[in-house]
Amino acid sequence: MAGPCTHLDSIAVARQEGAEGCEECLEIGDTWIHLRQCLQCGHVGCCDGSRNRHATAHFKATGHPLVTSLERGEGWIWCYVDNVSIEP
Repeated sequence: MAGPCTHLDSIAVARQEGAEGCEECLEIGDTWIHLRQCLQCGHVGCCDGSRNRHATAHFKATGHPLVTSLERGEGWIWCYVDNVSIEP
């Protein structure tokens, strides 16, 4: 396990309840498994278990370090840069 996250000050948006789905998958008519939300800009993408891995692709394109799970009952935050999960 890596050390603590050093990017929590980059959180700019609140967790979005009830997202319709992965933004890119909806555009191309594809499916996803779980949803992740970027906490810097609000982008909603699919998890790495999904075929397209849009949440990770979003991080690679933007450098926005933090995502949260949008699954019911989950509230963790993942920091891509520090490779660490922050539990609620």
